[in-house]
Amino acid sequence: MSSFGAGTITITVEQFLASVSPDLPLTIVCGATGIAVQELNSHRIQKFGLALSGFPNYIHQGRVQNIGQSEIAYLQQLSASERKSAFEKIDPKRVSCLLLTKSLEPPAELIEFADANFIPLLQTPLLSSRAISMITTHLERQLAPQTVIHGVLVEMHGIGVLINGQSGIGKSECALDLITRGHRLVADDAVFVRRIGGGLEGSAPELTFEHLELHGLGIISVRDLFGVSAVCKSINIELCIELQKWSEIANIERVGLEMLQHEIFGIGVPKFILPVSSGRNLATIVDTAVRIFLLRNAGYDAASKLIERHSAMVSAID
Repeated sequence: MSSFGAGTITITVEQFLASVSPDLPLTIVCGATGIAVQELNSHRIQKFGLALSGFPNYIHQGRVQNIGQSEIAYLQQLSASERKSAFEKIDPKRVSCLLLTKSLEPPAELIEFADANFIPLLQTPLLSSRAISMITTHLERQLAPQTVIHGVLVEMHGIGVLINGQSGIGKSECALDLITRGHRLVADDAVFVRRIGGGLEGSAPELTFEHLELHGLGIISVRDLFGVSAVCKSINIELCIELQKWSEIANIERVGLEMLQHEIFGIGVPKFILPVSSGRNLATIVDTAVRIFLLRNAGYDAASKLIERHSAMVSAID
């Protein structure tokens, strides 16, 4: 990838081809010399028909350009000189990659255009609708804004819970205790976060996946110690729990009506701030916080119910 962080991500056609699933068979027809230099920066696929029919300015650079049955049928209606003229009107600098679906046979003029301008021409046996859907889904992940966050990510009750806080406060030890209770480790210390659509997906860097660092014990393999069911490759981040020293929290939430937000890529993640002090069982409190969050999402809020009961009692007395 040619960029990393909150900005625009680009990948070369070569990187795209190297990362696609075997379920999406792609072969290079011509223009192979361009796969290392031509770049993609959008997950959206564009139909090449408008460009061929005289509207080349509608080409969006950085997208895969799809040539399906309708485009080939249109080209077949033209004479050889008209096909050549159609391609001559297209600015090759705006075309990053061409895709032929249904194993369609490319006309000579298309091959000449791609080869002369170092534009990869790919081919797949899949129907256009299927190929476009699969490529869009794949590129959406590959081109998603991404960053690395310091913290621990665990899967609890089906959701991703990001535990953060200053170094040495006990995040990894808390994660270990949660693992022994049946929850799963996603990432320790460095959490790789992608924004996909309106959600946040968290995973571990390849090097540290399945590993946990514990003070006094060093780096341990969670899979080897607790089994394959104790680790999770990736999960959507739906809750953040921030651990803070009790002495450093100005106002401690006593009732539980307020739900804070932790912002990542402009997306607000619900957050609890939990005080840390000697003798507190962090894993139990974190597990309880997650259960409270799930209950609130289901429409039940204990704090609100208590306030309602209190208000009803006061009204009855008046």
